[in-house]
Amino acid sequence: MHVRAKIFIAVVCFIGFVSTGSSLWNWHSEDPVRFITYLTLAMMSAGLSITLPAIPGTISVAFVFQFLGIMELSLAEALTLSWLAVLAQNFLSTRVRPTFVQVAFNVATVSLSVQSAYFSYRIFWSTFGDWGLLLGLLSAAMVSYGVNTFSVATVIALIGDRDPWKTWIENYLWSFPYYLAGAAMAGLMCVASATLGWQSSLLILPVLYLFYRSYTNYVGRLEDSKNHAEEVSALHLRTIESLALAIEAKDNTTHAHLRRVQTYALALGHDLHLEPSQIDALRAAAILHDIGKLAVPEHIICKPGKLTPEEFEKMKIHPVVGAEILEHVRFPYPVAPIVRAHHEKWNGTGYPSGLKGEEIPIGARILAAVDCLDALASDRQYRRALPLEEAMRVVVAESGTSFDPQVVDLLQLRFVELEKAAQAACIDIVKLSTNLKIERGEAPAAGFESSSEPVKSQRADGVPDEMSFLAAISSARGEVQTLFDLASELGDSLSLSETLSLVTSRLKPLIPHEAVVLWVRRGSELEAYYVQGANRALFESLRIPLGEGLTGWVAQNDKPILNGNPAVEPGYLNDPSKFTTLRSAIALPLKGVGSFSGVLAFYRADRDAFSKDHLRVLMGIASKLATSIENAIAHETLVQNQTSDPLTGLPNLNCLLERFDAELGRSRRTGAPLAVLICDVNGLKSLNTRFGYESGDRLLTELASGLRGIFRDYDLVARLGGDEFAIVIPEITPETAAERIQDIHALVAQASSTVAPNCEPISLSIGEAFYPQDGDSVEDLLSQADRRISQVKTLLHAKTKSSPRSNSARLATPKRPAASAESLQSSSVEPISVAG
Repeated sequence: MHVRAKIFIAVVCFIGFVSTGSSLWNWHSEDPVRFITYLTLAMMSAGLSITLPAIPGTISVAFVFQFLGIMELSLAEALTLSWLAVLAQNFLSTRVRPTFVQVAFNVATVSLSVQSAYFSYRIFWSTFGDWGLLLGLLSAAMVSYGVNTFSVATVIALIGDRDPWKTWIENYLWSFPYYLAGAAMAGLMCVASATLGWQSSLLILPVLYLFYRSYTNYVGRLEDSKNHAEEVSALHLRTIESLALAIEAKDNTTHAHLRRVQTYALALGHDLHLEPSQIDALRAAAILHDIGKLAVPEHIICKPGKLTPEEFEKMKIHPVVGAEILEHVRFPYPVAPIVRAHHEKWNGTGYPSGLKGEEIPIGARILAAVDCLDALASDRQYRRALPLEEAMRVVVAESGTSFDPQVVDLLQLRFVELEKAAQAACIDIVKLSTNLKIERGEAPAAGFESSSEPVKSQRADGVPDEMSFLAAISSARGEVQTLFDLASELGDSLSLSETLSLVTSRLKPLIPHEAVVLWVRRGSELEAYYVQGANRALFESLRIPLGEGLTGWVAQNDKPILNGNPAVEPGYLNDPSKFTTLRSAIALPLKGVGSFSGVLAFYRADRDAFSKDHLRVLMGIASKLATSIENAIAHETLVQNQTSDPLTGLPNLNCLLERFDAELGRSRRTGAPLAVLICDVNGLKSLNTRFGYESGDRLLTELASGLRGIFRDYDLVARLGGDEFAIVIPEITPETAAERIQDIHALVAQASSTVAPNCEPISLSIGEAFYPQDGDSVEDLLSQADRRISQVKTLLHAKTKSSPRSNSARLATPKRPAASAESLQSSSVEPISVAG
């Protein structure tokens, strides 16, 4: 019990018992027989109590005799009668025996109400003459009603941490007519007593009983109506919970998520003292906040990875769609605004409306924080669950940015306790039988076909079964609709991952599979360009030569394979470290209108798991699918070529200038040195002329791969175009730069002997520039390096002309101290082999 409730009870009991003690001290009775008669009738009628419909309490008919005692007996007699009647009511008319504190509080409250009503009645009765009886009864009824009911309402409100005034309005205001009727009956008994003698009051007992029965029926009907409303409300809530199961059937990763979010959210709502209507709205919104995902394509919801920008745009519609769905339900409390705003952020950067701060409904603020915490602490297709404490730290870090600080502070205090409550709430949660396999009915007579030889169902007289045809027609219609939807949606996106996610999710019902791989031809090999499902790491590690294995055969012969064995793929054949549980595959060759060539393969763990119908479905969409995949790959290649060199994969000139400027800015801030090298391949033209451009391209590729190995990950190696490379090296000394240049020449000699061993040696001319000695801008440093490489080429050309009979010339540079930058800047590098 809250300390405020304890204090209030103690004060009421103290005042009630002290005032009652002083009144009983002056005990006197003018007619003891009448007092005993009224007391007996009051205690007998105490058992005629009415259960209150909203709270655990009763109202007894004995209060009629309390009013009669106020009018005809002394204050001490009236208090004694009321005390004993209350004790009888507490112990005779209740199913649960009250505690000592409850009895003491009830007695004290009745004592205060009787004393207040007694003095109020006497004042009006003695002041207003003929109207005194009526006004006195009215005032006594109002005072007794107010003191009695408001005291009890205050205790109930303090115990439940609610507003006393609202508790009194909701639970006791309706009972005021009951007090007026009781006071009126007591007035009639008083008039009869004055006219016919107090014994005539016994004649009122049948009327009192009829009054009790009629009021009991009235309250009973109210209780029935209330119970019916609660049942309808509960049915309503169960219906929308069942509707929410549709989301789980579509996205099984949210299983139990809705119930957990509801448990967390309702606890925080009560702690924040939300109105009952807000609590009801939060209860429904917590279950239904993701119902708008019914409008999001399934391949996006179930995607096992990060969403693309296009996919995220489609995902962002679900709060709006969910709110629109729920607006048609006409809830008696504001559910739709919470659902619409549950992805809004405290700083206004959320969606869909960009609300911020307290513009966001409090229910949505609670839901946002709780939803994030539970999502982080739960497994998803694209990541493993975080520990609850770590997830809570992430939410706290977003306090004041994404989430309401008040909600986060309260959640941080109670998340461990609420997690236990959420786990308990999920014990009996309903789980849909989406993975159930129906054993019965898989017979030709049921309208199904065998995967090998189709058999038509017939009746005993040999006539084909009409129901089998209907089932086949229905199945074909569903297949046609699926393929039509897929064909219409292919090409809507230039994202390869989104395109293939769409294909796999649409084809999953028609072609069940555990894994799907798109193999793309790269030269004379196939590599896994897209993998989804089982054995992802295994497939991504394979490089399959054309003509070898399952997919290599499909790519070379341009023919599909049905129920091939995945274990024959090169790379893990007879390799125990690369064991796979997949036992059958269906592979389809794909040819685009351009240079694209690949294989789409579906895999399953069962042997001979695919049928001719599966192959027929794939053949029907092969052309459209190949075109869509080719366009998506071309788009990705175009985007990549904007910043990289297509041949070597190195960053191009645009990327070089952007990153060079950033590195130079960092060097300015930190004072660290920086070097840039420009390398020009000597003899590449002769190599292309003698051995063909393919050899030249191979040499450039070998050089690019070697340069990446020589330099650090944060050094920038780029191809400027043609036979020129550029290298930006931050935080390097001239001594280290000289060592790297030696490594470059060794690399060139090795690549030359590998690509064209019978050709004249290939060499490099290298120009270098250092920050800050040679300039303070990208343009100055590149210009200086370019001037030095021109000087090296001039000296090389002069040396070559001076030795026309030699097949190779050696250009020796003056030896200077290697420790100074000037030594590198004023000369060429170590001796360079050049073509004669």
